[in-house]
Amino acid sequence: MINIIGKRYYYFVFSLLLIIPGMLILAFNGVPLAIDFTGGTLLELQFPTTDLPETSDVIAIYNDMGFKEVQVQTAVGPSGERDILVIRSPFMDDQTKVAVINQMETEFGIEELTVNRFDSVGPVIAQQVTNRAALAVGVAALAVILYITYAFRGVPHAFRYGVCAIIAMIHDIAIVFSVTAIGSVFWGWQMDSMFLTALLTVIGFSTQDKIVVFDRIRENNSFLRKISFEKLVNHSIVQTLQRSINTQLMTVEFMLLSLALFGGVTLREFSIILLVGLLSGTYSSIFTAAPLLVVWENQEWKTWFHKQEATA
Repeated sequence: MINIIGKRYYYFVFSLLLIIPGMLILAFNGVPLAIDFTGGTLLELQFPTTDLPETSDVIAIYNDMGFKEVQVQTAVGPSGERDILVIRSPFMDDQTKVAVINQMETEFGIEELTVNRFDSVGPVIAQQVTNRAALAVGVAALAVILYITYAFRGVPHAFRYGVCAIIAMIHDIAIVFSVTAIGSVFWGWQMDSMFLTALLTVIGFSTQDKIVVFDRIRENNSFLRKISFEKLVNHSIVQTLQRSINTQLMTVEFMLLSLALFGGVTLREFSIILLVGLLSGTYSSIFTAAPLLVVWENQEWKTWFHKQEATA
């Protein structure tokens, strides 16, 4: 039989290696929040040629209009050419947008600019979205722990199953944040409403996978009483391993991979975040949540430092 539980600390270290780089980026660069959460305007303009104007010239036009905090990035358009400017600025209305575009066309000698996207979110709405997003994640976490505790009430220490599921869910959330942080450095990704949608989806799928594994542990616990809890959990994981991997790969991951490769620029960030998040959910169900149950059952934290002293 595959000894998954016996190597549990290797899996914990591997998870940390995936999470820590992204957390360091967030600590030093800050959370890359989009205008959905901070308020402001995003204007995406497509130019007729790839000869884009200088970033400083675009910012100067915005400064003349009274906007001081402006960020300008280039992006690849549907044609595959880098012919798009993505401009983030404080909140502006439609009338100001028209004035800015007219000024650009005059300044840069362009007959007509194509507006691919124009999103404006006021500061009050952004604050409401932020509060409700935090509330949604909090309610989801509370619902998970209450449901699992109730569903596994016949198992000794049922509360542990809920807590381990929440810890593994936090692991999946951290992976999603880490991937987005890395993406913000290399591709200018931001955490917007689509990011929140992906995050809540990951939480749902992650919880589903963990319930499948925990339910098999509960079933085996009723008739495999003579073996240790560690062997019981390992046996249960092996029984659900093929189902967890095949279900995720066949029903979700291949579809998301196709979407990431061929779905276009607008869906690429969302599909990659969701792809990695769902992979993390499957991984944490097998290599994080269930092993944490064993660590808790054995109370292994009491021997961690003793082992280090003995080794020294």
